[in-house]
Amino acid sequence: MHKITQSILLTLFLSLLVACGANDKSTGKSGQEKQGPKPTLITVTQVQNKSIEITEEAIGSLEGLIDPTIAAEVAARVIKVYVSPGQTVKQGQLIATLDATDFGLQRNEAQAEVARIEALLDNQAKTVVRSQALVNKKFISQNVVDNELAQQNVLKEQLTGAKARVSTINHSSSKTKVFAPASGVVEKKIVDTGEFVKVGDPIVQIISNKRLRAHIPFPERISAQLKPGLKVRLSTPTSTQVVESVIRELKSMITESNRTVDVIADVTNQLDWQPGASVTGTVILGERPNAMMVPEQSVVLRPAGEVVYVVKADTAHQVIVKTGLHQNRLVEIIDGLNANDTIASDGAGFLTDKAPVKIASDHLTQ
Repeated sequence: MHKITQSILLTLFLSLLVACGANDKSTGKSGQEKQGPKPTLITVTQVQNKSIEITEEAIGSLEGLIDPTIAAEVAARVIKVYVSPGQTVKQGQLIATLDATDFGLQRNEAQAEVARIEALLDNQAKTVVRSQALVNKKFISQNVVDNELAQQNVLKEQLTGAKARVSTINHSSSKTKVFAPASGVVEKKIVDTGEFVKVGDPIVQIISNKRLRAHIPFPERISAQLKPGLKVRLSTPTSTQVVESVIRELKSMITESNRTVDVIADVTNQLDWQPGASVTGTVILGERPNAMMVPEQSVVLRPAGEVVYVVKADTAHQVIVKTGLHQNRLVEIIDGLNANDTIASDGAGFLTDKAPVKIASDHLTQ
């Protein structure tokens, strides 16, 4: 009898424990339902009206407009070449020296000829004076004097020719010193010390960056919008400087294999820009004065399309938008929003329609 009583009491005790546990679970579940989903932490910003440029970008190459190949102007042996490939040279700098020995000998010969003719001319002048005196005394005829005068004129012309030959030799001799016609960088050293060069043989090649020309191929779809005079911004990997230029010329390259338009623009006096380097060109096609712009992270791709979450009363409302240009990490909104709407920025990708939100700070992000 005592054992039966203990069993009954144990059964009642276990039933009481089970009932208490079930009550606790029910109470906890009810508390969670009252609490609801936690709000998502976000930052917000406002839709702003901004003036933006309508641009088109492409990559091309730089061409050096001043890249002279310095050639020999006289035939001579190379005494010394003073520059090497990669060396920077300035306009007027001595590049090479050629052997001027032959010109020195020719000069001596020509000067001796000048002295000989001058001596003959001096003697002929005296002969003319004597003959004229004899004519005055009627010892000889005037024809003799005329012949003597003609001979004197011949000697004068011969003297002029001899002096001109001396000048020519001096001029040719000066060409044995080869100077840089423009500042630049030595691209190639073609001859070296001891080699014989003829007239026109190349010695060194210099590439100058004083004046460069950018060739940038743009797609045919914007060919109607391109015209000379449009502003174009140019940049190259060899420099941090962005250069503003204008379209100088357009060349159509529209063929079956290459449907582009070659946009040509000039770059001057950029010392760290290099011929042959790539160049990025951004053509300014127009401007939109009042474009609605939002940060890129505010635009989220959903099954309904591109959406932005407008924040009202700590709740995110999904709005389907139509986007336009992307510029400087901002996206143009063509349709769907109003100016000064408050929208989710950081954290927008974690939101759903009518989700509760918590703003991370008291101020709007710009």
